[in-house]
Amino acid sequence: MAVVLSSKSERIDVRASLPVKQLLQEAARAAHKNVSEFMLDAAVVAANQMLADRLRFELPSEQWAAFVAALDQPVSARPKLQKLLREPGLLG
Repeated sequence: MAVVLSSKSERIDVRASLPVKQLLQEAARAAHKNVSEFMLDAAVVAANQMLADRLRFELPSEQWAAFVAALDQPVSARPKLQKLLREPGLLG
């Protein structure tokens, strides 16, 4: 669902600690925005990212068939990836 950012008529109230408020003010200044604009822009981006994998998408029937066929193909062996996943990483 695309959201058009037009005139603002609704209010959203947020409470934050002083350090968080100061951080937001500093970031807003760096972005040449006021705190409300900065927070609203950041929240819209975060909301779109959160919901991106939940949005409905449609394909024409032939493209859908190709998509499903690609999903149904067996996974090819990836020995280097298997080795990487078996060995402990830098952090343990």
